[in-house]
Amino acid sequence: MPVPVDVPFYASLLDSISAARDLLALRRAHAVMVSVGIAGKDLLRTKLSGSYAQCGCLREARHIFARANRRPIFLYNALIRAYVDRRLFLSSLRLYREMLLEGKPPDPRTLSSVLRACAALASLRYGRLLHCTAIAAGLSSEVAVANSLVAMYAKCGDLSCARHLFDRMSNRTLVSWTAMVSGLGAHGRSADALKLFEEMLEAGERPDTMAVTAVLSACSHGGLVEAGERLFRAMEEDFGVKPTVEHYTCMVDMMARAARLEDAERLVQGMECTPDEALWGALLSACKAHGKLDVALRVAQRACSASWPSSLPSAHITNPN
Repeated sequence: MPVPVDVPFYASLLDSISAARDLLALRRAHAVMVSVGIAGKDLLRTKLSGSYAQCGCLREARHIFARANRRPIFLYNALIRAYVDRRLFLSSLRLYREMLLEGKPPDPRTLSSVLRACAALASLRYGRLLHCTAIAAGLSSEVAVANSLVAMYAKCGDLSCARHLFDRMSNRTLVSWTAMVSGLGAHGRSADALKLFEEMLEAGERPDTMAVTAVLSACSHGGLVEAGERLFRAMEEDFGVKPTVEHYTCMVDMMARAARLEDAERLVQGMECTPDEALWGALLSACKAHGKLDVALRVAQRACSASWPSSLPSAHITNPN
């Protein structure tokens, strides 16, 4: 059976591969395109760069991008988002600047990704410049952009501006609520975060894993132990959210701050999911802070046993005293 050399066929194929993020299929398709001599076509080169970016292969994506004659906005968006997803925030900002210098106007996807980078870098100055860009382009009311602006201001500590934008949103989504709850909790306004979460429930919004994590973290930072425990007990039945290791870590941190280390230890013992290093570390740090050597020894024993392969003997930790 002859190999097709139809450019639209491969363009459509790359779109499907990109949506599925199937790197193996992408490499195979790329090899076939090279073998039939069409990989250098402008359309396919653009599609290939975007597909590699979607699959997380930034080196290949950037290499093909540098050789592309056509660089549409969707290609810049794919690369910028890939950089942000892999926490290469400065690289995403440099690519955004490069896009502007080429005379490409940003669209909502561009701004959403770059605002995420600003939030991660806590770059309020650059975030405000992007806000001005969004207003000038008439994109500030786009849901994705508005959500990213709220998240950026909240993470950068400008809660008044974040709340102002949040209150003016005509179409709030779960992302909007979660960003605002997370920002309030992270900057010492735990009671306000809990109140806003309750308003979200009253508005008929059903929380997801990230929303529950945000409110539990707020309760932990603010010492709202009773409220946090109530939410944790009800999250699966009321919201349909199964507790994850992130939720347990919030609870362990919350109980540790209240010097309830034995309760935190029992909670970890009853976990259905596997504890990670962050959870063990939070519990051990709390034991050290409160001088609970007996609990620390038991926790360390369990942590070592969990990290060793079953075929090897478990580590034994004894009380030096």
